[in-house]
Amino acid sequence: MQSQTRVYFPYVGPFDPCPPKRVKTYQVPPQLFITFQPANLPQYSPSEALRLGTLWPALFSPYNPAADRAGGLG
Repeated sequence: MQSQTRVYFPYVGPFDPCPPKRVKTYQVPPQLFITFQPANLPQYSPSEALRLGTLWPALFSPYNPAADRAGGLG
C-alpha cells in the first residue's frame, strides 16, 4: 500500500515577512488507491470497526489532530 502522506516544498520568496515553513505535508484519502472493491477484503471485528471508523483495514486512515497542530506528519 502506498503512503497516505504527501510532501511538498512551497516557494519561499526573498521578502517574505514571516519565517517560512520549508516543508509542508498533507494526507490523501485511502480510497484513492482502490479502484474497485476487491472480493474477500479482510475486515475488522465489529467492535474494532466501530472504534476505528471503518470495516476494512485497506480504508483506514489514522487521524492525529495533536500532530497536525504541532506541524508533524500524521
